Amino acid sequence: MEAYLLDWLNLLLRWLHVITAIAWIGSSFYFVWLDNSLVAPSDPELKEKGVGGELWAVHGGGFYNPQKYLLAPKALPEHLHWFYWESYSTWLSGFALFSLLYLFNANVFLVDRNVFDMSASMAGGTAIAFLLFNWLIYDAICSTIGDRPGADRLVNLLVGLQVIVSVWAACHLFSGRAAFLISGASLATIMSANVLMWIIPGQRKMVASMRAGQAPDPIHGKRGKQRSVHNTYFTLPVLFAMLSNHYSMTYSAPHNWLVLLFIMAAGALIRQFFVLRHKGVYNWWYPGAAVVLLLAVIIWMSPAMQARPAAPAAAAATPVEAAGAATAATPAPAPSPSAGGFAQVQQVIQARCIQCHAAKPTLMPVPGKGVLLDSPDNIAQHAQQIYQQAVVQKSMPLGNMTHITDDERAVIGKWFESGASIK
Repeated sequence: MEAYLLDWLNLLLRWLHVITAIAWIGSSFYFVWLDNSLVAPSDPELKEKGVGGELWAVHGGGFYNPQKYLLAPKALPEHLHWFYWESYSTWLSGFALFSLLYLFNANVFLVDRNVFDMSASMAGGTAIAFLLFNWLIYDAICSTIGDRPGADRLVNLLVGLQVIVSVWAACHLFSGRAAFLISGASLATIMSANVLMWIIPGQRKMVASMRAGQAPDPIHGKRGKQRSVHNTYFTLPVLFAMLSNHYSMTYSAPHNWLVLLFIMAAGALIRQFFVLRHKGVYNWWYPGAAVVLLLAVIIWMSPAMQARPAAPAAAAATPVEAAGAATAATPAPAPSPSAGGFAQVQQVIQARCIQCHAAKPTLMPVPGKGVLLDSPDNIAQHAQQIYQQAVVQKSMPLGNMTHITDDERAVIGKWFESGASIK
């Protein structure tokens, strides 16, 4: 029952996160498009009112005429619509989902001792600190340099370097799957903190000045615009990082930090194409460069490119080395892939899978996804999932914490492709 309820909580939180993210990204994309599509008004009355750009649009059977003022209208309407709850709700639902799946199961999802050996509590604390310090570093860059005339390029360069270092660090601290997610969550935290700490407060100060009969300080609009532009270019990289946990081929790559950086760069280039397109500029070099980056990653990660020559035969171990190896040995030697019978499959599952998929698992508080593999009937019931996760995607066991071998995966594959019989 506990596993069943946790699955429902996972599903509902994920659904909420996707809904709020659609609302936030949709409004963000719309305003970037609107800002880049405005034209100077021809009506003298609009110019007199201080309108710097306008747009006529038709949608859903109606006509719309949004207008943007150079700084602010001479008189504010009583009711203003503020765009911030979309951002806050997305971050809060995402952090709740991250806590449920990763922080509460840090030993399973965050830690890969082949990457960095740390305790579950240390991994959880490091993950939270990672989000916080990425924001502090980014904020320091923008706050100390961003107000200088012509400093945008330098700010963008420093923020880009920060992203590179951050992704490299995440992939050398956490399991691959968690590293990709945390890298995306770090950018998402920066995006939402920009709204909370700078964009909305700046807008409130401008409104307060106007209500007090004072001219608003244009620096607030400049700062908000700068951080809003950063948010725009972060969006597609964040979306990829959020989706990547379904595709182990990316986060399990030998140099996974480079894979993530290349794909993030492709996302930013694609976004740049659309930003320019809103201004009527069709620069196909940007999507072309994005396609080249993606093709380079696909070719680089292809099985043929990842093939490695067989390791040379090891020299005979000394008695002391043999004793140490026996102590550290992983359970059950790999069966021959030519066998592929159910007895061999059951042996692999008992050695590599049962730690998370038993009624009382040893590596998790409840069975992973509620899947039990502690009987032949249960194995047969989940044969398709076992094949997909362990053989095709190689995403299970998580972080390969039980050290399943390619030969053992081949045993499962041969069994499934032969009909998955348990007799």
